[in-house]
Amino acid sequence: MWDFELRKAIGLMLKTMPFLVLRMGVYFGITLGYILLTGTGAGLGWGIGGFGSSDFQAQSAFWGGLIGFGIFGTIAYLMREYILYIVKAGHIAVLLELVHGNRVPEGRSQVQHARLSVQERFGQASVLFALDQLIKGVIKAISGLARGILTFLPVPGLEQLARLLHAFLKVAIGFIDELILAYAMHTRSDNPWSASKDALVLYGQNYKTMFKNAAWLALIIYGLSLLVFIVMLFPAGLLVYLAPGGWSAASVVLALLLAWSLKAAVLEPLAITCMMQVYFKTIADQEPNPEWDARLEQMSRQFRTIKEKARQFGRGNDAPEPAAANPGAEPPP
Repeated sequence: MWDFELRKAIGLMLKTMPFLVLRMGVYFGITLGYILLTGTGAGLGWGIGGFGSSDFQAQSAFWGGLIGFGIFGTIAYLMREYILYIVKAGHIAVLLELVHGNRVPEGRSQVQHARLSVQERFGQASVLFALDQLIKGVIKAISGLARGILTFLPVPGLEQLARLLHAFLKVAIGFIDELILAYAMHTRSDNPWSASKDALVLYGQNYKTMFKNAAWLALIIYGLSLLVFIVMLFPAGLLVYLAPGGWSAASVVLALLLAWSLKAAVLEPLAITCMMQVYFKTIADQEPNPEWDARLEQMSRQFRTIKEKARQFGRGNDAPEPAAANPGAEPPP
């Protein structure tokens, strides 16, 4: 059915408790920020609206809350590089060691160890963020293969199925891009662009296995997130009821935020741990297939950018040798 060991992945993830605490602090802090600024904006709007009619007061509270929500949304957007660099990539560095059977420091030193590992591999946060955005673009291009294959088959209704599959894969690939960063850390390459290029080729030549497991994980993680959302509706509704000029729709938004924070803090690292198990087991003893390298270069502008940056990074250093074809790797469709 799937190729990961869910119980083992949970055990490995629990060994990174300092990072789980850090993630919960960051993501629940973001949710709290949304609640506070939205509530503050609604309160100010309610107060200003007191100079008019009751309808005007309700509208003022709504717009005040919406403005507060938007302000904190901008702040959270500006924090995304820091979150990727310190929280996500750092957690990947620790999980990577555990997946390969290595020991990692315990306690707060675990976070410090991860930060140094990420800094050694990627340098500045802006470099890691730019690389991550390009990787996501390449993975989206690979996910389009499944839809393309189904579209060309002469079976009625497959085009609609292909669209549904493509939409589902867009959700599932959220667990995949961080695998490429994990590979770059695992190889301990001095050139993160070159290591990421190889990781993407290895991913592409095994895309069926990776998509199958990502799809199962998407069902598991988003199913659990839905349950959390339903549970969170009650406390979210209570908070909205206590807010000035409370609006029923806001309880749904807050429940979504609370469910998202738990998903980002706990469920996503579980999915990534499972995908690491599958990825590194699948690519063991494989080399990047030149046919897939050429295929990705043709179909993805982002992949061409990564290759160019890898060449620019390697100038003046020992350039990596061309990868040999792997006889056991699946050829491009």
